Amino acid sequence: MEEIKRLFDILEYRKGKYPERTKVLAGKVDDKWHFYDIDEYIRLANAASYAFLNLGIKEGDKVAIISTNRPEWNILDMAIMQIGAISVPIYPTISENDYMYILNHCEAKIAFVEGNIVLNKIKSIWPQLSNLKHVYTFIDRGNIPFLDQLIEMGEKNPMPEELTRRKNAIVPAQCSTIMYTSGTMGVPKGVMLSHYSIVQQLLNLRQTPAKWSDRAFSFLPLCHAYERMLVFLYQYLGMTVYYAQSLGTLAENIKEVRPTMMSTVPRVLERFYDKIYCKGKSLSGISQKIFYWAIDLAEEYRIQDCDRTRMYNFKHKIADALVYKNIRKGIGGNFDIVVSGAASIQPRMAAFFSAIGMPVFEGYGMTETSPVIAVSCREKYGREVGTVGYPLPGVEIKIDETTNEVMCRGHNVMMGYFKDEELTKQVIDKDGWFRTGDLGRFTDKGQLVLVGRLKNIFKTSYGKYVNPQVIEEKFAESPFIENIVVVGENKKYAAALISPEFAFLECWCKRHDIVFTSREDVLKNPKVLQRFTKEVNKYNEFFGETEKIKKFELIPDEWSTMNEMLTPTLKVRRQLVQERYRDLIEKMFQ
Repeated sequence: MEEIKRLFDILEYRKGKYPERTKVLAGKVDDKWHFYDIDEYIRLANAASYAFLNLGIKEGDKVAIISTNRPEWNILDMAIMQIGAISVPIYPTISENDYMYILNHCEAKIAFVEGNIVLNKIKSIWPQLSNLKHVYTFIDRGNIPFLDQLIEMGEKNPMPEELTRRKNAIVPAQCSTIMYTSGTMGVPKGVMLSHYSIVQQLLNLRQTPAKWSDRAFSFLPLCHAYERMLVFLYQYLGMTVYYAQSLGTLAENIKEVRPTMMSTVPRVLERFYDKIYCKGKSLSGISQKIFYWAIDLAEEYRIQDCDRTRMYNFKHKIADALVYKNIRKGIGGNFDIVVSGAASIQPRMAAFFSAIGMPVFEGYGMTETSPVIAVSCREKYGREVGTVGYPLPGVEIKIDETTNEVMCRGHNVMMGYFKDEELTKQVIDKDGWFRTGDLGRFTDKGQLVLVGRLKNIFKTSYGKYVNPQVIEEKFAESPFIENIVVVGENKKYAAALISPEFAFLECWCKRHDIVFTSREDVLKNPKVLQRFTKEVNKYNEFFGETEKIKKFELIPDEWSTMNEMLTPTLKVRRQLVQERYRDLIEKMFQ
């Protein structure tokens, strides 16, 4: 088979390369998995392309997709790109103001929207969207055209010659998509990525999954560069992509799909761990002792075979027979790779899941780098806890000697920010080096280690610099802490807002005969406050005097994507948190 050069080339490549792997996409409809085979995928994508041509969509026009993950998302994505138009994925959880900004900024001609909530937001701002000509829903919602009607339009008005002409005219260096960064602060930025940049990611990652890996599970937003690139990779490698129904059904869906590969963020793995840990509390006697012995053993796991002793391997074999195999059975039990990205994973989490048979591969990148800069691999020391692996082939990485900022150069760097040449010049220098804003260093073996964000470092009133991310990542190892934000700029000391892990806390309260009435009440309980103080003191021991948390406040509110305290990849929006709890923060420094 001729190698792919544009993203839509994946369809014909997949059909020729993996004729026996016909099922490409799967989504649940009425509690049953509905599969799209490669022929139907191509037919529907072409029909949608014909419809776009009939609607007058030209090369370079923008088409927005505002939806959660579903097979139709991919069908539209391919249909848009193969006529030379530009796909613009948008999160279905943002505000009307953000929709207005993005749709106007990218000059979208068509928008596909999922759900009444998003539809009502778009309807209310439509008069102020001068370029938006058509809005489609995914299912029939009454007075708005829907996807089946678009497909029918294309099938009744085929334009195969024009589609072929459009496809042939597209070169790899052309813009394939504009992805707006959700970010933790500021207005969204439109990142222009070429077919070439993303295709090179696929070609340089194709050796990472095992050849037997054939079922991928997807739940992170396709609007995010990380998940979108991986879903392209899954299709390119002949895997079937299963989409989760929702975040609430992850465990159930994974168990029935038994995927061989999936991507995730550390917080989701931590929640899995918490549920596993708490399950041990239902055991008693020797069974409980064996269970927690096995959990502790897993957290000491060393990824490299040469780093594990014979005695450890002997114990691990026993633990696997008695405990780990049952855990695997409960969560799918068939993983080749679990890719963790978007934030640093705790070393003990990476060790634990690798030990029980869910090998964790860490990746690092951002939307502006298509997205991978560095990633774990199967080479010796290519997967090391606490590192994000080696640079992706074809990508150069260097550390700024003055600031320790990570910089990269290569095929992965974006074309630039849409309509913002000045900002593009600020992050990409004349030699092509992209400034990531992340702080990092290399190990003696050449793996990249991330140590925080440059913009998050603050100075106390004593002139001492504090890197809050290093502190937060260490404190987040505590099972009692779900999220934490360290503050203290221009103050005498560092303090913290702590969002507890309430599922674990409720479990702890039961063991200590504390009635869990409400979040607000339990956080006022003297025993609970005493336990959190003990936890803070424990983790303070890892830091110097300037970095120790001198005061903290427990937050009863849930931080989520719905209230915008978290990004879609579950990172804390520091600026919004600090604005929301300004009075509480000031109280800690009085």
